[in-house]
Amino acid sequence: MPQITVEYSAELTEAFDRRAFALALHQAVGPLVSAEVAAFKTRFRQIEESVIGDGSPAAMIHVRVGLLTGRPVELKQEVGRVSLGIARDHLKPVEGLPTQVTLEVYDMDREQYQKLVL
Repeated sequence: MPQITVEYSAELTEAFDRRAFALALHQAVGPLVSAEVAAFKTRFRQIEESVIGDGSPAAMIHVRVGLLTGRPVELKQEVGRVSLGIARDHLKPVEGLPTQVTLEVYDMDREQYQKLVL
């Protein structure tokens, strides 16, 4: 059920180990939210162009973690902390390129979410 979308600056393509990030995230967050690893879906979107702050060279990663409604705020905050740490662990520094990593945990409407496995 967790739906994860990761946007990342094109300049981070070689520095951000996306597959390892996703696999580690699934393993770490699964027990926190009582979800099987097989239920996680993570997709990556490369950002071709962005402007951060005053336009000086910079890069970004933004992670959105969607969970079904009904989870306490404290749990969502813990998911956020864990996820940011895992992102940091899977990102190599790029000299001269400060990188901002941001994260949002959001609610997916439990009554509207549907899934079909073929």
